[in-house]
Amino acid sequence: MAEEKKGLEDLKEALAEKQEENAADIAVETPDESQTITAEPQIDAQGRAYATGKRKNAVARVWIKPGNGRVTVNGRDIDIYFARPVLRMILRQPFEVTQRTDQFDVDCTVTGGGLSGQAGAVRHGISKALTNYEPGLRPSLRQGGFLTRDSRVVERKKYGRAKARRSFQFSKR
Repeated sequence: MAEEKKGLEDLKEALAEKQEENAADIAVETPDESQTITAEPQIDAQGRAYATGKRKNAVARVWIKPGNGRVTVNGRDIDIYFARPVLRMILRQPFEVTQRTDQFDVDCTVTGGGLSGQAGAVRHGISKALTNYEPGLRPSLRQGGFLTRDSRVVERKKYGRAKARRSFQFSKR
């Protein structure tokens, strides 16, 4: 028993020595402050930033440019396209978090899904376009959770079932 413990201790010591040798062989370089990478704004010839947003089955193509806060969705005003106030509030969230309300005009086309999914897709696209226009806004948008694509989608229907999980009504006779 004592011999096994001594052999185990010898193995531990040998392993520790090996790890120290390997650590000495690996040279770690720390980046200098002068080498920090700053993100460049991605703006096209018309002064717009572009991004694609997605939510459920909806896909939104969003362009933002400096302006007075006008938002058009599929060629229509936001008040007409998204009639519910909750959906309009969802679209305004990225601007409110970054304190850029009424500073950008938004033009977007959105397809697929329903109104709720489309509003989420436009919000995702606006957030990504804001980071393309002003990379310094990325931390605040990331903290608010606006840059993360919500990947939840409807579960597929299974065979032998009424819906994805709902079974047909059981009949004893």
